[in-house]
Amino acid sequence: MEPLQSALKKWLKNSESFQEAFVKMKNEILQTPNIKNFLQDNPQLKTEDIDRQLIKLYEYETQSKACEKCASLDECCNMVKGYVPKMSATNGQINLTYDKCPRKLQHDEQERKKSFVQSLYMPKRLLEARFDQVELDDPERFQAIRKIERYLHESEDKPASKGLYLYGPFGVGKSYLLGALANTLAEREIRSLFIYMPEFVREIKSSINDSTINQKIDRFKRAPVLILDDIGSEYQSAWFRDEVLGAILQYRMMEQLPVFFTSNYSLEELEVVLSSSNKGDSEKLKARRLIERIKQVSEPVAMLGENRRK
Repeated sequence: MEPLQSALKKWLKNSESFQEAFVKMKNEILQTPNIKNFLQDNPQLKTEDIDRQLIKLYEYETQSKACEKCASLDECCNMVKGYVPKMSATNGQINLTYDKCPRKLQHDEQERKKSFVQSLYMPKRLLEARFDQVELDDPERFQAIRKIERYLHESEDKPASKGLYLYGPFGVGKSYLLGALANTLAEREIRSLFIYMPEFVREIKSSINDSTINQKIDRFKRAPVLILDDIGSEYQSAWFRDEVLGAILQYRMMEQLPVFFTSNYSLEELEVVLSSSNKGDSEKLKARRLIERIKQVSEPVAMLGENRRK
C-alpha cells in the first residue's frame, strides 16, 4: 500500500487548489458510513478537532477492517500486514490503534499448533499430512488406520502409553499416516517429535564432537510422543543400537511413553538386521533385547498395498 502521506500529497497536488482539495477530501471522508458512525458516537469532537486530525480519519477509512479488501493474508492491503485499524476518541484526540485481523489470528494459531510437531528432517509432505487426505476405507490399510483412530480416541487429554510399529513395503503410506497422527495430536496441543532414522544416526554421530549428544538423547527420551520413521534402513553400529536407541527405548518403556515406528521390516526381520554389527559379528541377544523394548512401547501392525510414490 502506498504511504498515506505520499498519496495525500499527490492527490492535493493534482487538485485545482489546496483548499478545494481539502474540502473535497473532507466531504468524501465524512460521508462514508464508517466515519459517520464514528462521529455520531463521539459528538464531543469539534469541527477543528476533525479538521486537525483528518489524516487519521483518512488512514482509518482507506484500510480493510475485516479482511474485506484482501484476497489473503499475503495480499493484505493495510499499512501493517495482518493488522486492522481501530479508532477511538478522548478529549478531542482521535486515537488509532492496530489489532490482528481475523486471518492473522487464524494464521498465528495455526503456527502455534504447528510448533507442537517438532521434527528432525521431516519432509514437507509429512508436515502437511492430514487424515482428510487419506483414503480411510482402503482395505489394505484399514487395520493400521483403525489402530491409529483407536489411539487418538484413547489420547483425548494425554497420549496413551503404547504406540504402533507400522511395517510393510515402500510407498504404502506408513510415514504419511504418522505425519497425520502428529498433526492431529498437535490440534490437541500434545507435542510429538518426528525423526527420520537415517538422519537421526548422522545427527547423533555429529553430536559426539560438539558434546551435545547427551542433551539430544535426553530430548528424544522425554518427548511426549516419539515417532521413529524408517527404522532399519539406516546403517547402525552396535554402539548406536545399544547406547543410543536402546537407552531411549528403555527410558520410554519405564516411563510408559509411546513410540511410533515405520519400517520396511517386520520385527522378526528387523531383529536379523540389528543383530549384525559393523564387524559382521552376530549379536542376537542384544538385538532381541532391543526388539523386546520395541514391543513394550508399540504394537506391530502390517501395512500392505501398492507403492503410492510411483
